[in-house]
Amino acid sequence: MPDPIHPPWNALRPTVPLRAALLLVGLLGLAPAARTQEPGGERPFAEGEVLAYQVSLGRHGRSGTGWLRVEPAPPLREEPVVLLRFDFETKVGPVPVRHHSRSWLSARRMAALRYEVDERVPFNSVREQVDIFPDEQRWARRDERGRSASTEPLDELSFLYALRMLPLTPGSVSRLDRHFDARRNPVVVRVLRREVLRVPAGEFSTVLVEMEVRDPKRFGGRGVLRLYLTDDERRLPVRIESQVPVAGQLVLELQPPPPPETERKVEP
Repeated sequence: MPDPIHPPWNALRPTVPLRAALLLVGLLGLAPAARTQEPGGERPFAEGEVLAYQVSLGRHGRSGTGWLRVEPAPPLREEPVVLLRFDFETKVGPVPVRHHSRSWLSARRMAALRYEVDERVPFNSVREQVDIFPDEQRWARRDERGRSASTEPLDELSFLYALRMLPLTPGSVSRLDRHFDARRNPVVVRVLRREVLRVPAGEFSTVLVEMEVRDPKRFGGRGVLRLYLTDDERRLPVRIESQVPVAGQLVLELQPPPPPETERKVEP
């Protein structure tokens, strides 16, 4: 029997043809930010969710494959968790670009307990593991310790899932002091507009959301991520846009899931 909460892929309904007018939002920088708006309610994702993407980087066109997955995992520090996974690989000419990140997200609350990343981009690579202790509002990695501003902290990957739980009203601006590293707050979320978007998986009604986070090590101190989320209860990210230092704009577009044996080709 199909799962009524998480229907099969072919139960997703593409939109009707492009509407005559799209709702545009202007002067977002003048809108007041809501400081305490928090993700809440039922999660629109669950164990077993697998999303496949075509990857484009800079002027090189479609040149890779990416995945977002939600998987079961053993309890961490006696707390039940789900494992969030983000993987993609592509190239800039002959130079490989790869990203593998993992977030251990509490199954009881919207709080990350551990974050791992293994990333290689031109002229730089990152490999780290951070343990996050929400109740103590602190975090630790091999050579550094720090404080968190929230008892429900998030990392870069779990933030993508938290955005799917926000009320997404075009024109709204929210401030979320939820990054596990308090120095990287505030995270500002702007809901820009509704838009009908065509990707390899089909045509969907979407809500365009922009997330801005402080990033002192990359992007000149400010990182911006754009997500086109389906305008329905699942809030699936059908297009993700970001910037890769030196290489240019990174775009991931949702595609129908290929056979299972293809999925494992981007394992780290």
